[in-house]
Amino acid sequence: MGKTITLRGLQRELRRIREGKKVVFTNGCFDIIHAGHVKYLEKARSLGDILVVGLNSDSSVRKIKGRGRPITGQKDRATVLSALWMVDYVVVFDEPTPIKLITTIKPDVLVKGSDWQRGQIVGEEFVKGCGGMVRRIRLLKGRSTTDIIKRILRLHKRT
Repeated sequence: MGKTITLRGLQRELRRIREGKKVVFTNGCFDIIHAGHVKYLEKARSLGDILVVGLNSDSSVRKIKGRGRPITGQKDRATVLSALWMVDYVVVFDEPTPIKLITTIKPDVLVKGSDWQRGQIVGEEFVKGCGGMVRRIRLLKGRSTTDIIKRILRLHKRT
């Protein structure tokens, strides 16, 4: 079975392999994957045994980031995420938030970047209520898709 999987397929896989293992969940757009993403995912994986990444669908990204995004389509984003050693499963979701994934998967650890404040992380109360933990990971300064796009636009204006 591949790393990019449906929620139903993921449920089956987790039932099969989960016992005695800690499941870590994170989510995001992962539009133009860069070093900041890789370091973030490495740190997330270090918090458990199985890393599940919820990937915003193209329509979900447009709702969050606006017209012109994503730069890279969901199939390509899922392919790149699936190629990373630390990612075990990628699940694409259409909703504005990953709450359905979180309540279905019931991760042991919910991970978000340090740009998310405690109390504002989607699924935080649910995960804590199930005995899990929420971790915020410090992001690499100046490493974001938005920063990359801004640099490209500045370079384009110069030419």
